Amino acid sequence: MAKFDLDTDFVRKLAEILDETKLGEIELADGERRIRVARPAVTVAAAAPVAMAAAPAAPAAAVAPTVPAVSAQGDAASHPGVVKSPMVGTAYLSPEPGKPVFVNVGDKVAAGQTLLIIEAMKTFNPIKAPKAGVLARVLIENAQPVEFGEPLVVIE
Repeated sequence: MAKFDLDTDFVRKLAEILDETKLGEIELADGERRIRVARPAVTVAAAAPVAMAAAPAAPAAAVAPTVPAVSAQGDAASHPGVVKSPMVGTAYLSPEPGKPVFVNVGDKVAAGQTLLIIEAMKTFNPIKAPKAGVLARVLIENAQPVEFGEPLVVIE
């Protein structure tokens, strides 16, 4: 495989396009060469807790909820500590099937700590805490499809 020469000016231009268009990521391919530029998780308003599962990334697998499910997301939508999805994909609360979740409700989280992952186009994207705090609510279930801008968790 040939050496991959990185054009940093081109990467900067892609990052500028992300900012201008408010996209979550851009991925380009040229033969075997690929480049992906993504913005970190966006913090906005939230939603109320749904079941947090300890579990598998397989949609048909059984999961053990660790927090009661709540259907109304409206209350959390206005919370300043909500973390919204930066992309469309499938959200997973643990790194792989059978492994513990990244964080539980009530856990202290550090800025930059992985809260969950979203699989988009066969790529697993970590969703990181935009600030330090306590994980107050998980608004999605394991292996749940999510939309761009959908509230995922609340950090207080």
